[in-house]
Amino acid sequence: SKGTKIMSQSETIRKMNEMKLFGMARSLEERLKNGAHEELTPEELLALLVDDEYLHRKNNRLARLLALAKLRIPQACLEEIDYRHPRGLVKSQILALRNTEWIGTARNILITGPTGIGKSYLASAFGEWACRQDYPTLYQRWPRLLENLYASRGAGSYLKHLGKLARVKVLIIDDFGIQPLNDQQRKDLLEIVEDRYRTSPIVITSQLPIRDWHEHIGEPTIADAVMDRL
Repeated sequence: SKGTKIMSQSETIRKMNEMKLFGMARSLEERLKNGAHEELTPEELLALLVDDEYLHRKNNRLARLLALAKLRIPQACLEEIDYRHPRGLVKSQILALRNTEWIGTARNILITGPTGIGKSYLASAFGEWACRQDYPTLYQRWPRLLENLYASRGAGSYLKHLGKLARVKVLIIDDFGIQPLNDQQRKDLLEIVEDRYRTSPIVITSQLPIRDWHEHIGEPTIADAVMDRL
């Protein structure tokens, strides 16, 4: 009977929700309400429900990755970069990076230029792109990153904190070079770069031209090692 059929459908939706198939449950409920299922074969309906569940999980995963990334500009997007402003951006270079090759091959992205030309936006856009490609990402301003490492040493969790940074697939360091480095901070920088060498990329923004980074790091042996790996 019609009543029995409705009860059976409701029970199916309940079981889907119980199994955490939320996208599939919502899709089935909507299709039953508007009659969109009536002209579909069972195989076609099942395929659509699976697609909706897959999309639901992908969207949830992206939302989690973006939340964990803590991007400085969450709405930044590579597709919406304005190339009209004369700031030295080469559109072909950016377009060439709209893939996962630089992530898979651990190619670092170094962005330099004066204040106010959109370095943080560009770095955030690369981070948003990485999240869309399902890669765990983390944004940190360089001064705050150093503060967190300093605090972790005091708490006895320095190595654990370094391990957390190393496990992030794409690490974004914003505002590198805005303050002098002491001996421990130089070593921190080397540890971060060494842990990611040839395994995971770093996106770095800085007001300093790259040619000045060696002098900024200071200690020649550490500076050589850092610059070689970057």
